[in-house]
Amino acid sequence: MTGIHTNTVDRCGAGAYLVLHGNPASFTWNYSRFSENRRQLPCSGKFPNLREPRTKPMPEVIFPGPDGRLEGRHHPQKTKDAPLAVILHPHPQFGGTMNNKVVYNLHYTFHKIGFTVLRFNFRGVGRSQGEYDEGTGELSDAASALDYLQTLNPNAKHCWVAGFSFGAWIGMQLLMRRPELSGFISVSPPANMYDFSFLAPCPSSGLIINGSNDRVAKPRNTENLVRKLQEQKAITITHKVIEGADHFFKGDHMETMIGEVNSYVRHHMTGIVR
Repeated sequence: MTGIHTNTVDRCGAGAYLVLHGNPASFTWNYSRFSENRRQLPCSGKFPNLREPRTKPMPEVIFPGPDGRLEGRHHPQKTKDAPLAVILHPHPQFGGTMNNKVVYNLHYTFHKIGFTVLRFNFRGVGRSQGEYDEGTGELSDAASALDYLQTLNPNAKHCWVAGFSFGAWIGMQLLMRRPELSGFISVSPPANMYDFSFLAPCPSSGLIINGSNDRVAKPRNTENLVRKLQEQKAITITHKVIEGADHFFKGDHMETMIGEVNSYVRHHMTGIVR
């Protein structure tokens, strides 16, 4: 698969990392203090080996949230009735942002399939206003993001939610509250840290995907969650385990994971997207 973004972040110095945007000839640099993956790597002084998606830059958007403005990236399709996808990032207090590599790749995967996509920063992250609210406020942020996306695209008939780690937990809660959501992707859901018992019953079929070597969201807890969901009627929960992958799907595991997402979504949207 082309365009997989596996090397956006080049760490340099104590607790800092550089995020590259745009074409290699015109890099702009954003500095952040912390990453959800805390391991520090030496600064090589060289440009990372990037494979940039062959797409036009997406508009930066600021939209109203329940606790102030929220910052996002809106990536529309040319067709007015294209399906919609909201992508949710990992834990705000552990460096999670909308520019996380898993989130970024999920975003572009949905767009290449034919979705109009929105990813955004939860409250208190980047230029989004507010403060971390232990999941309650972040769920409200996600609902506001979905409202905003639907307002921009009133003709859309299908909508999905995808989340990574903490974002997977928020996404599943959003699924319970918004009946218009017709599918979900849950990447590395932290079932060992958060209660997923609210999924009784789960209102939609979807894909749960995790790495076999995940030390953050323990695989056995993910398996227990999947087993309980698969016992429910009227839905189909697909579970994929990426052998050897950690929580962040480093290296070639990222492409494998994204490939599974791509195949799943395309299969379930046959005849709806290009």
